[in-house]
Amino acid sequence: MNTVDISDLVITKTTQSRISEVDFTNIPFGRIFSDHMLVMDFVDGKWQTAQIKPFAALPMHPAASALHYGQSFFEGMKAYKQADGKPVLFRPHLNAKRFNDSAHRLCMPTLDEERFISLIAELVRIDSNWIPESEDSALYIRPFMYATDEYIGVKASDNYRLVVFTCPVGAYYSEPLRLKIEEYYTRAAEGGVGNAKAAGNYAASLYPAKLGRDKGFHQLLWTDGKTHEYIEESGTMNIVFMIDGVLISPSEETDTILKGTTKRTVFDLAQHWGLPTEERRVTVAEVIAAIREGRLQECFGAGTAATIAQVDVIGYRDEILKLPTIENRTFSNKVMQYIDGVKYGKVDDELNWIFKID
Repeated sequence: MNTVDISDLVITKTTQSRISEVDFTNIPFGRIFSDHMLVMDFVDGKWQTAQIKPFAALPMHPAASALHYGQSFFEGMKAYKQADGKPVLFRPHLNAKRFNDSAHRLCMPTLDEERFISLIAELVRIDSNWIPESEDSALYIRPFMYATDEYIGVKASDNYRLVVFTCPVGAYYSEPLRLKIEEYYTRAAEGGVGNAKAAGNYAASLYPAKLGRDKGFHQLLWTDGKTHEYIEESGTMNIVFMIDGVLISPSEETDTILKGTTKRTVFDLAQHWGLPTEERRVTVAEVIAAIREGRLQECFGAGTAATIAQVDVIGYRDEILKLPTIENRTFSNKVMQYIDGVKYGKVDDELNWIFKID
């Protein structure tokens, strides 16, 4: 994508950077924030002047619509520093499209995709020194939008605020995952907002996820809300299986599953390399049978925060099913190595996925 004119952007830089306070060899995920943030309001039916300003708390009216009626959603992206020291984004057009898809579903204003990317690229450029150097780290980018009407009444807000902040992060998961197949609680129902990154989706998932952690699992493997016979996604990522040499994942052509940038990348690579793939409805029964019969070769999560997260154990009812050895998972290990190579400039970007920030 081409950058667009953002000469109207107002930039106010901090007078006192906090970067010297950060130990970049020990970065907890999502707890350290960079020097600047981007703020842009939607008022009177149009986007106002965008501003990059020092990172700070946001004022909020007690009657702000987002607090009462949940009009709020977010995106997740990452910036990387390549071998030549230049910052880059990875497939940001997918995030820009998903941002607008979420906005549309939640009755909120969309934003020109090229402008979305250009504004974020400028924010990253200003705080590029915050991008960690190590290859298991990145600068996480969190765009989000919320309703700002000061009104108590159930209606779509007329006014909104877009905010983007960044934070240096290390690995989201420090070990292979234990997932529990959830057969009672529901993440999303047909006709709902499961395919949007609505804040409320995550609020509703917290209690069942806690119950899973109490039993020793890292995350849940959600199933459909009607019958709980079909696998959908995990709490922080899409789920991918390799069964009998075929790469399989639940289809995202539904309103109950979030379209994943990393999962799309995994399947684009598989098809580029000539591996058979299937994106379709995936039953719990077929996955359990494949594990028991030794036909499941790989299982991993794919997400922006988690990247490629290997699954070591799946809990199904009262049964604990151990999956194949992670070191022998040829495809997912190759994918991880390739994606990292492209992001950090060590592998040729033959599919044009890198957006370079001058």
